[in-house]
Amino acid sequence: MTTETLSQIDEVQELAQKAVREVFHTMLSIDVTPHDPLPLPPDSEGEVVSSVGFIGKVTGAVYLYSRVSFARLLTSRMLGIPESEVDSAEMNNDAPGELSNMVVGAVKSDLCDRGPACTLTIPSIVRGQK
Repeated sequence: MTTETLSQIDEVQELAQKAVREVFHTMLSIDVTPHDPLPLPPDSEGEVVSSVGFIGKVTGAVYLYSRVSFARLLTSRMLGIPESEVDSAEMNNDAPGELSNMVVGAVKSDLCDRGPACTLTIPSIVRGQK
């Protein structure tokens, strides 16, 4: 990798961390801090992985991983309803997908402000169990 590529990776990582903090604070009233990824232990409910990519002069993707139970909490906070009312996989998929979209939208906006234009992909959701 070139020095320019490594610099772009660092820049996108910083923008993504900033966007996650802002989106989670604004939309969910959850304060988060960045740290190295941790493996999720097996969970009988499984996991939800949402992603959105960006394509242009700078290209990449942002993935948000969570347990199904945390995705349910995110959904309830986004919709302003009790967790007990998050009663379908579709509801539990939509909120993480929209959060990914908001995070990557903020990254895209910051990138475009700095010069490199890009376009977003549609959100993608994967559910599964280990």
